Amino acid sequence: MAAASVSCKILPMRLAGAFAPLTTPFAPDGSVALNRLRENIARYNTTRLSGYTINGSTSESVLLTWDEVYQVWEAAREAAAPYKTLIAGAGAEATMETITHTNRAAELGYDVALIRTPSFYKPAISDTMLLEHYLRVADASRIPVMIYSVPVFTHVTVKAPLVARIAEHENIVGMKDSSGDVEEIGNISAATPDDFQLLCGSAATLYESLKRGAVGAIVAAACAFPELFADICELTAAGQDERARAQQQKLIAPAKLLVQCGIAGLKYALDQLGYYGGAPRLPLLPPNEETRRSIDEMVAGVLSKSAA
Repeated sequence: MAAASVSCKILPMRLAGAFAPLTTPFAPDGSVALNRLRENIARYNTTRLSGYTINGSTSESVLLTWDEVYQVWEAAREAAAPYKTLIAGAGAEATMETITHTNRAAELGYDVALIRTPSFYKPAISDTMLLEHYLRVADASRIPVMIYSVPVFTHVTVKAPLVARIAEHENIVGMKDSSGDVEEIGNISAATPDDFQLLCGSAATLYESLKRGAVGAIVAAACAFPELFADICELTAAGQDERARAQQQKLIAPAKLLVQCGIAGLKYALDQLGYYGGAPRLPLLPPNEETRRSIDEMVAGVLSKSAA
């Protein structure tokens, strides 16, 4: 078993609030449109988002080459305001490769590395394997590390007892839990140290997750409605539960629709909201006409309620 070799705890980093897992814009020829990414980030810089996750699931990370990921990381670092926390999605199947990507993110000035679970060799995946993986990455990483549990894509769930063991490492500062299981959010919060920062990855359960110990969120719908998600986080932290619940109610149906429509639907919504969404990368396909109409109605409804 890898031993925790970090001799002193890295200075605590505050990860509270709403983070947007930014989409990756593509040009008509399918190449990464870095200028469009910079334009989107310039607009996000004016919002109350706490920061951005670059190369997460919403970024179409599995459809990018690592050379493209490095270019996107660099462009985002250049465009992001200095007061925005940058989280790099650096997970790979191999532990050694994950370490390589994590330290590349460190070289580029990223604050935290978000490490998804390995998932391909499903029969071999166990708590022992995952513990070894995360401890070795944390030992070698030059920036703080977060666990990323996203069972909808990986079919691997990191449960509270394992999180508690991983969280003992000085360089593991938090977790993004995208299971949507509010009860498990509470279990993880209860099992981990007070300075372990738990971020919710499910927009529809954000308020409930915050009440059970999460300190913030990384949710795809925050790309479309950054101020509303910042409201939920800030109001809940301030004890204004009634107002926080009201904001959450506005977003439950829109968030569920965006999940159903996937990245292509989110990108279409961004186009309607003045950001650059553009087309997804093949084999993902743009939304059909019926889906576009549903998203148009949803966006209009959210904007109308926000104005009211």
